[in-house]
Amino acid sequence: MEIPSIRIIGGDAQAGTYVLRIHLKENTTLQFGRFKKGKLISLPAGDYIYTGSALSEKGSASLARRLIRHATRSNNKPPHAIRKKMMSQFAECGLCSGNLLPRQGKTLHWNVDFLLDLQSAELISILAIRSPERLENRIAKQLERDPRTDIIEPGLGANDARGATHLLRFRADDMGWASFVETVGNTCF
Repeated sequence: MEIPSIRIIGGDAQAGTYVLRIHLKENTTLQFGRFKKGKLISLPAGDYIYTGSALSEKGSASLARRLIRHATRSNNKPPHAIRKKMMSQFAECGLCSGNLLPRQGKTLHWNVDFLLDLQSAELISILAIRSPERLENRIAKQLERDPRTDIIEPGLGANDARGATHLLRFRADDMGWASFVETVGNTCF
């Protein structure tokens, strides 16, 4: 069974919540911007998941634009391989129109940007949930309780959600990812 790298569920909203699966090829120590005053955080090679949202129906905070932004690296570095497929699939399902690329290049803003900007990190799968409902914290909490996840650093990736962590280590294979995607789909709709 082939596991789709991009799964889009929900209605026809241009806003939504998403979960990114990121593969880190090598052990890394990384500063996530100003998170915890620039603390260096050790990241073992393996998979990570990040939960985020883009709740605007248009503009740079729409779901498609946010996801394309995540698949783009800064300073003209090559984008994530999945980006081209994302643009095609988003157009096919009516999730976007026009040019989705960041207009003035990508600047690193969110905690996850610092991980996604690494050449040794590759965005490999996306679950996009088309819904204007605020699902980010509910899904992130569900993931924190999942036995296949580990908290790397409390609060990481969740600057706007006190007590939550939205960037987690994910210890599962493709089938585990597919199971997670199915579970989220069943609990959201």
